[in-house]
Amino acid sequence: LHKTVYVLFLLFQILGAVILGFGIWILADKTSFIAVLQMSSPSLKTGAYILIGVGALTMLMGFLGCLGAVNEIRCLLGLYFTCLMIILLAQIAAALVIYFQKETLKVELSDIVVDLIENYDPSDEDKRNLQDAWDYVQTQIACCGWTGAKEWENNEILRNKSNTEYPCSCSNRSKDLVEGRGFCSLEDPLNGTATYADWPVHEQGCMDGVEEWLKDNLGIILGVCTGVAVIELLGMILSISLCKNIHSEDYTKVPKS
Repeated sequence: LHKTVYVLFLLFQILGAVILGFGIWILADKTSFIAVLQMSSPSLKTGAYILIGVGALTMLMGFLGCLGAVNEIRCLLGLYFTCLMIILLAQIAAALVIYFQKETLKVELSDIVVDLIENYDPSDEDKRNLQDAWDYVQTQIACCGWTGAKEWENNEILRNKSNTEYPCSCSNRSKDLVEGRGFCSLEDPLNGTATYADWPVHEQGCMDGVEEWLKDNLGIILGVCTGVAVIELLGMILSISLCKNIHSEDYTKVPKS
């Protein structure tokens, strides 16, 4: 029995470390789509802190649960069961909120990116990290704008230059991607005002690219979430079973410091 307890609670230590690490990665990441959301949306930053808290709590509960099981301390096992149940219910609630509010979240995400594009300014050092993150997204996904390149026509700098320049990170030419940020100029001068149709850029919007990535990785995401839930359920079942087998609390078994 003790071997089973050790293995299960070791899994909780690993699980807690993974959740903790994921929360830290969201806050620390500066070069992906997550960075764009993290620097633009306070809700994602709040979610990252919640993940860090849940990860730390999971690791703490794993230690207390193991201590309670080995030393047959019912109050620690009860505390462990309660915390696991709260974490599991919180995860289910978060999944339901994301599912039922997905259209609202999609609109909020669109507003964040459109505002970023309209105010994109390579000379603005205060927004350098955010703009570099978006350039990275457009380069990696091979996309332009949120729904398409036309959104870049609303950028104030490009409007003032009659759209004879275009975002380098949108370009489908390798020499423009060497710079990877800022604006590049059209090689052939045009009579009158140019449009996004004259730019050598990708036609696909980044929204489609992000949705394709989510569809391609949906199985992995669901598998990880299901695995986490199963481990938590096993921990709850084991802790409640051990509690029932302990007829009375024996506080003398608590290790002396």
